[in-house]
Amino acid sequence: MSFMESVPPVGTPGPGSAATPPRRSAWRWFPLWVALSLLVVIIVNGGMMWAALSTFPGAAGSDGFDLSNNYDKVLDRVAQQAALGWTVQASVAADAHPLIALTDRAGAPLAGARIRARAERPIGPADATLLTFQASGDGNYRAAQALPMPGQWDLLISAGVDGKTVSTTRRVIVR
Repeated sequence: MSFMESVPPVGTPGPGSAATPPRRSAWRWFPLWVALSLLVVIIVNGGMMWAALSTFPGAAGSDGFDLSNNYDKVLDRVAQQAALGWTVQASVAADAHPLIALTDRAGAPLAGARIRARAERPIGPADATLLTFQASGDGNYRAAQALPMPGQWDLLISAGVDGKTVSTTRRVIVR
């Protein structure tokens, strides 16, 4: 046997060697990765929908039509309050008692105001708390009640002096 006869042709396995399978492409996993990515998106979106629906504090009002019919009255009241030029500032003392400062258009304190207010939580259950205020001098008023929990509170304030009234909402944070 000659030398040429003992050498196998190129591309054929030699004697005693196993055939190596062709290398598979990494692209074979592409459909699986797409499916897994979509599954992750669906799971995350489902979790966000569950969180939104389980923490919703209540139904939206059903009286939108009635409110829209009286919107001109709302605009008139806002214009009257703007014409007064009063400033209402709200804050919270260290002991969680709401404080209100009233000033007129010129920045002078408004003394002798009658203030009615209600504190509500802007997120979650309303936890409404009625507040009564006493004058503490120079247009400053302090609530007799402390806000019961830390966090954000909306103060729905109605302040009147000499038959003129202003209504507003101010957000405060109890630390």
